Amino acid sequence: MLERERTMQIGPGSEPDARPAAARGLRFAAIAALLLLAACSPKGAPPDARLSSTQWHEFNGTWTAAGDRRRISLGGDRRASIADLEGTLLLAGATRPGAGFRAEAVVLNDSATGMIGRAVWTDERGDQMYSELRGEGTATGNRIYGTFVGGTGRYSGVTGSYAFTWRFVLEAEDGKVQGQSVGLEGRVRVGVASAGPDAGGTKP
Repeated sequence: MLERERTMQIGPGSEPDARPAAARGLRFAAIAALLLLAACSPKGAPPDARLSSTQWHEFNGTWTAAGDRRRISLGGDRRASIADLEGTLLLAGATRPGAGFRAEAVVLNDSATGMIGRAVWTDERGDQMYSELRGEGTATGNRIYGTFVGGTGRYSGVTGSYAFTWRFVLEAEDGKVQGQSVGLEGRVRVGVASAGPDAGGTKP
C-alpha cells in the first residue's frame, strides 16, 4: 500500500490526484487527534515558562496542512509555484517543546532549483516559533529542512532544526492542495534570556 502512495514536493509534481473524501478525512482526523492529545497529555510547564537553554528538546511528529497553490511554466518541463498552507502540527517525544501547534507556511518552489519558505508554529498560549524552510523540491527529491530563527514568549531566542518529506493527498485543478509530512523530526532549545519578550526572535 505504501509503495503505491505518491510522495510529492511542495510545488511542481505529477498530474493532480484529487481525492476530496480522503482529504476531508485527513483534516477531521488531524483535528480529532489534536483535541485528544491536548486532553490526554500530561500537565506541562506553566504558561510563562521558557524552554531550557541547556537542554535540547527533541521531537517527532506529523504536520498536516491545506491551502492554495499557484503554478507558472518556465518553459519545457520546468515549473514554479507558490503555496500558502495552514494546518496542525502534532509532536511526540519526552522532551518535545509542545504537544500541538497551528502551523502556517508560505513556500516558493522551482522544479529545477528547489524550494524556500517560511513557517510559523503557534501553540495554545499564542507563543510562536519561526523557521526558514529549504528543500530539494525537485522531480528527483523532496526532502525539506527547517531552521528555527526565533520566537516569542517561551520560545524567545529559540534555535534548532527539523526535517521531513511531504506527501500530497489532494491536488485539485483549482489550486487547492492538502497533504502531510512524512518522518518529521528535529530538536530545539532557547538562547540566554534577554530583556524583551520577543528577544532573540525575528519574524519571517
